[in-house]
Amino acid sequence: MTAKINFINVIAIIGGSAIIAFGMNYFNLANGLAEGGITGLALLLKYVLGWNPAWSNLLINIPLILIGWKMLGRISFIYTVVGMISVSLFLWLFEAFSMPLPDPLLASLYAGAIVGLGFGIVFRFEGMTEGTDIIARMLHKHYGIGIAKTIFGIDFIVLLLSLIYLDLTRAMYTLVAIIVGARVIDFVLEGASGARSAFIITDKPEQTATAIMTELQRGITFLEGKGGYTGLQREVIYCIVSRKEIIKLKSLVHRIDAAAFVSFSDVREVVGNGFARHES
Repeated sequence: MTAKINFINVIAIIGGSAIIAFGMNYFNLANGLAEGGITGLALLLKYVLGWNPAWSNLLINIPLILIGWKMLGRISFIYTVVGMISVSLFLWLFEAFSMPLPDPLLASLYAGAIVGLGFGIVFRFEGMTEGTDIIARMLHKHYGIGIAKTIFGIDFIVLLLSLIYLDLTRAMYTLVAIIVGARVIDFVLEGASGARSAFIITDKPEQTATAIMTELQRGITFLEGKGGYTGLQREVIYCIVSRKEIIKLKSLVHRIDAAAFVSFSDVREVVGNGFARHES
């Protein structure tokens, strides 16, 4: 079946791109902060040469996207072009928006939060706004270099280049903005609720499992376990709950078996009944 363009994705990518551009103009440019990736390079050219970032961002990205269009596939290529053009367009439209702040730390927090929110929305709806990902994929394909390492390396190089214009203090505030932005992106991609996986070792597995399924309305899986010290076979309960259900699960297990062992782990993403839906 041929993949089709999802216009909800297109609208979301345009909206996320608008947020990115607004944050760049309103906080980054207004407070002399840099940024990672191709967008950061466009900001650097603005600081050093006075070039309009709307045009420089477009000019730098076009050859990268043309080089990597086969690698992206038709739908991803369209989404990427939409994101790239939208960011450049909104950088131009929001050029007059500016909010210099007396506290550079506050400016970096705002910049990271707003720009990170925009990138998170774009990524969540399968889009990209620049060619950094294409470079990373090409290096991974031909040289086996990890994609995450390449993206981090590009961001680091752009940040170093920004020292041409920025002093060390401003560079550190830029780093704060990038870190905050990365956390906001993770938050948007993972969802507001988040989830935790739980492993429960108890002498009353059937009773505990029934309580979880009836009181929390969560499915469970029995895993076969063996005590390393005792050598006894026992059933281990595995389930996934939302963050707000963690306390309730602890209380439930303790009520049934005060000596039960419960271990929680972060879950990056959950797709299925009771959580996010499968996307077609």
